[in-house]
Amino acid sequence: MHNPGFQVKKLVQLALPVLLAQVAQTMMGFIDTVMAGQVGAVDMAAVAVGASLWLPTILLFSGIIWAVPPLVSHLHGANETDKVRPLVHQTAYLAAGCALIAMLLLAQANLVLERMDLEPELQHLATGYLNAVLWGAPAFLLFQVLRVFPEGLSHTFTSMVISFVGLAINIPANYIFINGHFGMPAMGGAGCGVATALVFWGMSLCMIVYLKWGKRFRDYQLFSQFKAIDWTVQKRIWGLGLPVALAVFFEVTLFAFVAVMIAPLGSIVVAGHQVAANFSSIIFMLPLSIGVAATIRIGYYLGREQPETARMVARLAIWLGVAVALATAVLTLVARGPIAQMYTDDTQVLALAVQLMLLCAVYQISDAIQVVSTACLRGYKDTVMILWIALFSYWGIGMTVGYVLGLTDLAVPRMGAAGFWIGFISGLSTAAVLLNWRLRIVQKRHETAMA
Repeated sequence: MHNPGFQVKKLVQLALPVLLAQVAQTMMGFIDTVMAGQVGAVDMAAVAVGASLWLPTILLFSGIIWAVPPLVSHLHGANETDKVRPLVHQTAYLAAGCALIAMLLLAQANLVLERMDLEPELQHLATGYLNAVLWGAPAFLLFQVLRVFPEGLSHTFTSMVISFVGLAINIPANYIFINGHFGMPAMGGAGCGVATALVFWGMSLCMIVYLKWGKRFRDYQLFSQFKAIDWTVQKRIWGLGLPVALAVFFEVTLFAFVAVMIAPLGSIVVAGHQVAANFSSIIFMLPLSIGVAATIRIGYYLGREQPETARMVARLAIWLGVAVALATAVLTLVARGPIAQMYTDDTQVLALAVQLMLLCAVYQISDAIQVVSTACLRGYKDTVMILWIALFSYWGIGMTVGYVLGLTDLAVPRMGAAGFWIGFISGLSTAAVLLNWRLRIVQKRHETAMA
């Protein structure tokens, strides 16, 4: 149990299904873009604009739920699984309130779209997309709550399978609502919003069926003995989850804000930046999956009052993340040209993208350390410092360095997008150091308390 080889094996076993689930979810966005693009450029742009408002909104609220898996794994390790069901119920109540707020915000998104000075047809389609997809918010958050249960019990395979079920629903649903089949109206790009909402409801229903009647989880009786809202538990979940949600929000909005800031530099710069940013987001799924596994395992061993083993898991997870990042960095350096050509054949965009992907390779190492360290801290249920470190590192360091190097001549002649990528590296490296420092403090505190 304490053998490093065993722990690495368990981390990989948990992380691989999480990775494949993320691939399935990424493929849904890719399929939306491709199928809407077959109708027209405006439809594809509407999906992109709509998703740019939908994703930060829903991720902000789902980030709160991310604090619950370590609580479940802690109870699992302590052999107190009878307490898991009421915890999941309380999380569902919280998710219902968050879903209502998210729907109200998305219903007013047209006010934001009007300020973006979009062409009328694009604004109309983007509004239609958001008005449809907002009905998927309750199902999306419900699925996040339900997946807490099996993942907290170290069963990540369930969420992976159901994510691929969602992918299977996505393609025919897009076909029907984008093009207008089986009596449905042809909605163009806005139809992707309907399809996405249906996907989330389908995934949630599948998860309910499996958790209620599947052999592995049937005995837990998850959907029975509902009790009233426990405000003490609600406060605890909010206290742990809100810092995580805001930290994720700060990171997501940093990339979005940079895209806006470099827009005046021209479409070639924006496109080159987008190629590097999209590729890095795909690579990011690897350390993120390792981090999810680390959260589960650390929570489990803390529940068993084995802080030394929890420390070992954290250390191994970080080194595993670094090893994966080194491999992907080498791949990026060697194959940056062919990778960029998968996105575009414009020679000017290609030249800039290849240049930025050199920085993208460096970026991956510090990104892996910070994302796995963040996940380890979630396992230790220490989340407030995650928020402050994220705010300081991403916006205080990353944005400042990026702005100075990218858009001013204060330090060197303005570097454009490359300056912002150096800012990303600076911010993520700062976060990696500070989060690792915080992790060591928290580990010592737990070991002292359990001594």
